[in-house]
Order: sequence, then C-alpha cells, then structure tokens
Amino acid sequence: MKYKYIFSIVLATVCAFSFVGCSDDDLTPVEELNFSRVLAPIGIEAFVRNQTTIELRWKLRKGVDTYVVEISKDSMEFKNIILTEEVSADELPYQVALEGDTRYSARVKAKGDDSLDDSKWTAITVVTDIVSILLPLPGENVEDTYATIPWQAGSDVTHFLINPGNLERPITDDEKAAGEATLENLQGNTTYTVTLYNGDQRRGIVTFSTIAEANVFPEDDLAQVIADAEPGAELILAGGVYQFADMITINKSITIAGQRPHDKPVLNVAFTIAAGTGDVTLRNLELDGESWTTTFNLVDAGSEYGTITLEGCNIHDYGRQLIYGNAAVKLAGFVVNDCIVSNFVGSGGDFIDFRTAYVGEVTLTNSTFFNSPPARDFIRIDAAGAYTGTGLTTTVLIDHCTLYGVANSADRILYVRFADNVLTVRKTLIAATDGYFTNQPTTSQPTCVNNNYFNADGFFTPDYVSNAKHDNSGTHLTLDPGFVDAANGDFTVTNQDIIDAQIGDPRWR
Repeated sequence: MKYKYIFSIVLATVCAFSFVGCSDDDLTPVEELNFSRVLAPIGIEAFVRNQTTIELRWKLRKGVDTYVVEISKDSMEFKNIILTEEVSADELPYQVALEGDTRYSARVKAKGDDSLDDSKWTAITVVTDIVSILLPLPGENVEDTYATIPWQAGSDVTHFLINPGNLERPITDDEKAAGEATLENLQGNTTYTVTLYNGDQRRGIVTFSTIAEANVFPEDDLAQVIADAEPGAELILAGGVYQFADMITINKSITIAGQRPHDKPVLNVAFTIAAGTGDVTLRNLELDGESWTTTFNLVDAGSEYGTITLEGCNIHDYGRQLIYGNAAVKLAGFVVNDCIVSNFVGSGGDFIDFRTAYVGEVTLTNSTFFNSPPARDFIRIDAAGAYTGTGLTTTVLIDHCTLYGVANSADRILYVRFADNVLTVRKTLIAATDGYFTNQPTTSQPTCVNNNYFNADGFFTPDYVSNAKHDNSGTHLTLDPGFVDAANGDFTVTNQDIIDAQIGDPRWR
C-alpha cells in the first residue's frame, strides 16, 4: 500500500508539470524533417532473365535522380565486388549480364548532392540459372534400365551426378565428342535426376522416370483384367488404343498407368465406381470420351470410397461430367494433377458434379481446363441430404491451374451448397469467361491468393450478379497472359509479369 501511494504522488506530480510546461505555442506541428543523407531505396527486387541476366527494380525516392549499384560475387558479404555503376532513375529496371549458376549479391544506394550525403545501402541476393547445354530428352531415349542423355556435342563436360544414389559417372572423350551418353544399370519405374557437370560447374539438370514393364496390352480385355486383379494391383498399359462397348466397373483399390508418358495409351472408356472401391489412380493415360457422357460415375448408396486421382492424363470430349455423384456415398477425395482436360461440352449436368454424394476434398493442381464445361457450373457440391450438417466438411483447392472458357454462360466456378465448406483458389489463371465464383449463401467466401483474371470480370467485380462472392484479397491481377494460341489449346504465357508471379499451370510458363 505504501509503494502504491508513493507511485500515485509521483505520477500526479509528473502530470502536473506536463500540463504546466505545455502551451498552445509549443504545439507547432513539425512540417519538415531534416536529414543529413538522402533516404535509401526500398522495395528492391531481383529477377533472373534469360538464365544469366539479373534485373533489379526498386522504388524511386522523390527528388533522387541517380543511384549507385554494386554487384558482388558472394552471399551478402560484398567482399568480391565485380561491378560498380551509377544508374539514373529513367534507366530502371536495371539489367546486367553475369555468369550462370552463380550466387550474386546486389546493393543499391541513392546518390546525394552537395547538401546531403549518399543514402545507406539496400541489398538483395540472387542465384543465376544454370546455362544448360542439355538437349531435349526424347521419350524414346528412356527405357526400363537405361537412358541416353544428349547435350551440345563438343562441349566441355566431365561427369554426371545421378540421383537417387548420389552416383558420379565420368564422361569419356568419345561421349564428349558425340554429345550423348547412355546411363545403364538403372532401376525400372524410378524417377531420376541427373546433373551434367564440367568440373564444379553445373551444365544442366534433367529429370525423367524409367518405364515399368507393361502387363496389359491393347489386345487384352482391360475390363476383365481389372475384374481379375487383386486389390492394390498396378496395371501398366502398353501404348495403343483400348476400345470398350460398356462401362468398366471398379470395385477395389487399383492403379492404371500408361507405360510411357510420351506414348499414352488411348482409352475410349468410362468407369463405374462401385461398392468395395478404395483408392483409384489413373496415370499417364489419354481418356477419350467420344461415345461417353461421364468419366467416373459413383454408384451403390451407403458405400464409402477412397480417393480417385488423375495424374499426367489428357482427358477430352466427354459429353458432360468428369465425375458424377448422384448416390448417397462418401468419397474421401477427388484429385486432378498435371492434367489437361478439354471439351466437356454436353448439357444436362455440371462438370465436377456431386449431388447426393459427399466428397471430403476436391483438389485441382497444376492442370489446364478449357471448354470444360463451356456452359454449366465447374464444381457443384450439393447439400447431400445424408451427410450435410452432420459435422462433415468438404474442402476445395484450385492451385496453379489455368481455366479458359470455363462456365462461360454466366455460371459458377464454385457452386457449393454443402453446409460446411472451405474453398481456396490460388495462383490460378482464369480467362475468357463471363462466369464468377458463386452466388450461394451457403458457399463460403473463397480464400483467393495471387490469381490473374483476364476477360473474366465476374471474379473480382463486386455485385457482378446478386449475392455474388468475389476475390476480395487485394492480391489479384488482371493482365493479358498473351497466350500463344488459345483457340488450339496452346496456353503458353508470354506476359513476363505472370511468368514471374508463377500463376497458372506450370507447363505453360
């Protein structure tokens, strides 16, 4: 109590002196701050252009016309400065060509004048790209136990580093002159990363997967092979065309994969997912839906299924749905990764369509969807009567995808009415559609991160339609991607800002 009383007296005294010591004359606002040096640049960014050119950008300071740039061949130490240059404000962005596969540090300061000293330095570090001399690796160069790696003949090279295994493999003089070497004793059905070296300098990196031995061929009855397979079996399909008069029923966990990614087996097929089905994976296949309406149809009410995964597939020309769940079943997940999906042009249903079925997760990554669907909703997840409001949640993730001409009849990308839902759309490029996210009160506000919308105003425009939810993140762009030939399915991006931001399906950047 005594200490509290003393503190009260001191505080009151301080307050009294504070009020006595101040007057209106003392409250003159500070209108100008005086510094001995100019302010340092802020917001410095570094980009690598054309493998070895470093591009620097920074925010200009008012009244500063000249900056000093220094480049050092180290990591933020600035003990090996190789360049010092004065740069005017109108020369930004600043570019300098350097060596490949090397870490550099750059620092910038604003140059002062007669009355002010130079600013302090602002620094950043960046690694230039490998100047690769590797040539494209043809698919036919990769087999089960060997792969032939080509590069620019006559170049200075010394060895390969092969992973997994961390094996160093020397390059002979004959191989150096020929510009190719065959790596032997590899394991089948294995992904390898091979780095080409000249001494300590990397001259290129290539990743490939050796093939597995095929155990299914076009002359086989794939439906019967699936029926006879043990749960968890992996079917490796040789190249060719597989035709079916009836839908194939899957009622177990199974993987169906093309033997060679560059020579995908063509399956004119549709699948029924029936009781007993666990995880199903389709990889490196071309699914041609010329005579079919739906790729996957979920049946058998009361069943619980695993996750259906599509990876590295080309899926096209089905009449309506990629997946259809109009039975009271539970599907753990539906995943599409590294796929191109096109021309689902029929009417009467939505594209990814769960009505009375429950799906735990819908995950679309690193994939392209065009004209799929040109009309109708892209993802529909209804309030499945047996499951909604029971504590279950459905989540949707669209990540690094390119959507072109999708839901282009004022339809929705996320028509979600399941009671509990979490929706995320990030690093995705949406173009050429008058669609929008959703107008449903039960659909959660999508979490949007760094998307780009081009000729797709409905995704970022408030009140686009009544009750519409839009991208309110403040992180989106509306840039023209400069597609090379969108009409013919070439969505290669030429806009450097979108490339830098890594938005859209990576295959097009």
